[in-house]
Amino acid sequence: MALAPDVSSSTDPNPLTDEGRHIDAPGLQYFVFALFFIFGGITSLNDVLIPKLKELFTLNYTQAMLVQFCFFAAYAIIGVPGAQLVKRIGYMRGAVAGLVTMMAGCLLFIPASQTSLYPLFLLALFVLASGVVIVQVVANPLISLLGPAATTHSRLTFAQAFNSLGTTIFPYFGSILILGSLATVAAADLSGEALLAYQRAESRVIVQGYIGLALALAVVAGVVWAFRNRLQGERHETSSLLAGFALLRRPRFGYGALCIFLYVGAEVAIGSIIVNYLMQEQVLGLAEQEAGKLIPLYWGGALVGRFIGSAVLRMVSPGLLLAGVAAGAITLVAVSANSSGALAGYSLLAVGLMNAIMFPTIFSLACEKLGPRAADGSGILNVAICGGAIVPLGVGMLADASGSLATALIVPAICYAIIAGFGIFARRPA
Repeated sequence: MALAPDVSSSTDPNPLTDEGRHIDAPGLQYFVFALFFIFGGITSLNDVLIPKLKELFTLNYTQAMLVQFCFFAAYAIIGVPGAQLVKRIGYMRGAVAGLVTMMAGCLLFIPASQTSLYPLFLLALFVLASGVVIVQVVANPLISLLGPAATTHSRLTFAQAFNSLGTTIFPYFGSILILGSLATVAAADLSGEALLAYQRAESRVIVQGYIGLALALAVVAGVVWAFRNRLQGERHETSSLLAGFALLRRPRFGYGALCIFLYVGAEVAIGSIIVNYLMQEQVLGLAEQEAGKLIPLYWGGALVGRFIGSAVLRMVSPGLLLAGVAAGAITLVAVSANSSGALAGYSLLAVGLMNAIMFPTIFSLACEKLGPRAADGSGILNVAICGGAIVPLGVGMLADASGSLATALIVPAICYAIIAGFGIFARRPA
């Protein structure tokens, strides 16, 4: 397999990784948008899997949350090796490797269902997430290359809108397919062979859904493979496995990596407590199902906000806009924590709109001027996504200690305050 040429060997006068350069590849950006849609949707399917597996294996909440832990752990474990792989084989072949790994994770649900072993489901999720990480290592810097540097922030935000579209659509159809078949018999009432038979029968719907995903991924991988030679002059700096961590010494990049960690953690933390928060009598007092129906308002806000943000970022300084929306998120969290009724509920849901541009803007600001080390930077920033497993834990611990979900909202508020500071710090070009 041909390798991406390194800095020393390339003689291309117009390499992809030179500052200010970009590639003109009509049509290729649409495939990148498709990658954002796919890995966003697959990630959000965990919200559907958790209640299903919790019932099938009679799990407590800590055990059920291992679904998210194993998924997000892949970012910490695979981020840097994934960047090394992409540097070795190139962006397009790296995308294919990630898609094939995702297919393998989907297919692992077959033996997991046949054996009715919860740890095997967790392994399948880890492998699936590993593929997602590799695809993200490719997609984020690649979308930056498919156009002028001046519109990178806008382009990446627009691409992230397709990620949000996936997080909105996949859970809806996933809930119909996976949760719609929940039997009237409870696993807790069964034992022995009867329990095994029930688990195998009920987990078949999970397998059907993920086999369908595997087939779709195979089609996308084939299309991307057909485009594998479109990026002429691609170059990456040769470095050791851990060399990417040296980028953290750069104040702009190190601060940005911290903000990715905090942003993902804050977003996941708020999303994780929304149902319980809205069920409280002093907020909306809704039943569990009714509270759950309002979750799309949170994620849908991010979807709408990213389309709006992609246009606004062409006119406003990315750093200042980032500081502004972070301040808006802090305000909404404070209003929610110190009010009651509809105001408390809907102000927290509106934080999704403030979240919209944060990830792509933090990412692009942190990676400015990385040049041939863009893949290294993308790998480190993907490692930082593991904040989605750690920050929510802090929110839960504070809620347990204080006996108040409103008090626990101080954790994401602090995250947003640090992000606002980064926006001000990075308001000027690197």
